[in-house]
Amino acid sequence: MPLVGAKRAAAVRAKQKPADEIVVPDKLFFRIGEVSNLCSLPAYVLRFWETEFPQLKPSKSNTGQRVYRRKDVENILRVKKLLYEQGYTISGARQLLKTEGRRDRGQSALPFIAPAANHSELRDLKQGLKEVLGILSAKR
Repeated sequence: MPLVGAKRAAAVRAKQKPADEIVVPDKLFFRIGEVSNLCSLPAYVLRFWETEFPQLKPSKSNTGQRVYRRKDVENILRVKKLLYEQGYTISGARQLLKTEGRRDRGQSALPFIAPAANHSELRDLKQGLKEVLGILSAKR
């Protein structure tokens, strides 16, 4: 008797490696079959996830085949971990990835010299830059 529904899904999950244990090869592009084998997911699941998660947008080759970048594969592994290992629903995982994406896009702090820095160091730096500028302008 074939496995159906929840029993089949549980059997598939039992055979899969955890997402943390999967090593993504150092390649520029992957085809859907490669990603399917690498992530232990059927191709139809990958195509479905593309409709549910805006982060999963592989480009298409001239022949119309999906071409995944390394970042796409890493995102798929992240989604797989959220859904299969951590028990998130699709909408919950989508929301979590959306909030993580917002945090990643935030501007990082620019390096600066602390206000308490020694003023003589700043003057020396300024003088050094003026000397470099003088050398460069003399060469013209």
